[in-house]
Amino acid sequence: MKPIQVGLLGIGVVGAGTFNVLKRNQEEIQRRAGRGIAITMVADLDVARATEIVGPDVKVVNDARAVIANPDIDIVIELIGGYGIAKTLVLEAIAAGKHVVTANKALLAVHGTEIFAAASAKGVMVAFEAAVAGGIPIIKALREGLTANRIQWIAGIINGTTNFILSEMRDKGLDFSVVLKEAQRLGYAEADPTFDIEGVDAAHKVTLMSAIAFGIPVQFDKAYVEGITKLGAADIKYAEQLGYRIKLLGITKRTAKGVELRVHPSLIPSKRLIANVEGAMNAVVVNGDAVGNTLYYGKGAGSEPTASAVIADLVDVTRLHTADAAQRVPHLAFQPGSMSDAPVLPMGDVVTSYYLRLRVADQAGVLAKVTGILAEANINIDAVLQREADEVGGEGGAATVPQTDLIILTHDCVEANMNAAIAQMQALPTVLAPIVRIRKEELA
Repeated sequence: MKPIQVGLLGIGVVGAGTFNVLKRNQEEIQRRAGRGIAITMVADLDVARATEIVGPDVKVVNDARAVIANPDIDIVIELIGGYGIAKTLVLEAIAAGKHVVTANKALLAVHGTEIFAAASAKGVMVAFEAAVAGGIPIIKALREGLTANRIQWIAGIINGTTNFILSEMRDKGLDFSVVLKEAQRLGYAEADPTFDIEGVDAAHKVTLMSAIAFGIPVQFDKAYVEGITKLGAADIKYAEQLGYRIKLLGITKRTAKGVELRVHPSLIPSKRLIANVEGAMNAVVVNGDAVGNTLYYGKGAGSEPTASAVIADLVDVTRLHTADAAQRVPHLAFQPGSMSDAPVLPMGDVVTSYYLRLRVADQAGVLAKVTGILAEANINIDAVLQREADEVGGEGGAATVPQTDLIILTHDCVEANMNAAIAQMQALPTVLAPIVRIRKEELA
């Protein structure tokens, strides 16, 4: 049987890794797929560079549409990225009857509903393992490995840049801005790191996982997104003293009222395995009713780790290329006619617990006023810690009155109640700086 022919759109870092791994492991891959898989055509604006990577036996063009129009191409790999031309090309490839493999989480998180509908109507597959957590096979685990489970929640460290920054802040006691510059110098952070540090990249990924876990449409516009730019070394130190570590988590949960979909810094008990994921590594915890907690750990980015996921999708598509479309695994795990209309909850309706840090005047009665406001908002306190304001540094500066840091951990409460309580506490004349609020996840 002749090899299945693949066209590659964009041969950057991941594209080059995909070509090299596919070539290096072609015998092993063929034994698994049942037939050969060959990249026979590449589109890239830099034709000379692309030709240098793939050699003379692969046709290289500067027009992606030439790949899509080639009747010999069975699968199109889209590695261009972004929402613009990538969307147009993916839809054109589907319309031409080509299967699509993509690592483009932003495209699918925003336009996935349209793309999956087009693919279903045309009877072709859109595979996207590489779009979430690089080389970790989390999409396959959610779509297939855990299909017997009613998934309850997912929590993931799914952005290596922010995890590297937080690890360095904890290890070295440095503030965010200092570590960001070092991350950029080492190549862990882009020159413009906005998508990473503001949580947008993680939100794209958790949006896709949420859709697969709960059988809902992809709804990135309804995700709550908060990054790590406001975190200080003081809070990471206090969290450590209380037995927690701070990580940027992508979280999605099933509740009686709907689905939670959120990205934000979170305190995690230091004894949890995911709390000990350091550097640029990724990890995802999935809780299912039958299996309990399962943890998936590995490299979330990089040329060959991401290529591993791209090629796994190529093998899947190759195996099912001739299968009836109705017998394939649905794009979002659930049959298209059986999708849920469960709403994505606004952040004000989310129930979780909190870490609060208040820079307050060191006067009698301050703690009583603060705890009184929390009690009126029906928020129960789990623990209180008081430290001199200059003990671990912070934003106090030269104080005109004695100051102290008041750290409070709460039990679960509704976010709207916490918002109201923080507004009241902030208005107290004895609260001397903006209140720091970080959500807390036990992940039990």
